[in-house]
Amino acid sequence: MAQKLYVGNISWGVTEEKLKELFSDIGEVQSVAIIKDHNTGRSRGFGFVEMENAHEAILQLNGKEFEGRSLRVSEATGRKPKSVGDYGRSGYGGSI
Repeated sequence: MAQKLYVGNISWGVTEEKLKELFSDIGEVQSVAIIKDHNTGRSRGFGFVEMENAHEAILQLNGKEFEGRSLRVSEATGRKPKSVGDYGRSGYGGSI
């Protein structure tokens, strides 16, 4: 069964094809997605890889230098839900 991996600290110039090639050396890759900024289309420096040998990929690639940066590879977790308190309370306005 394929697992989704979080891949962080990706160099700006890395393409999904390059990332797939890197992970394909470990096992069959089902999908690759590098997350891009909505406004600029530029890479946000992280992405996701879905593959069978996820545990082995973590062992081999976490901390490995790729395109000049040290990758962070871990099992992907779900998004944290945002709460009302996450908006507008970072130093703006008076007391609450």
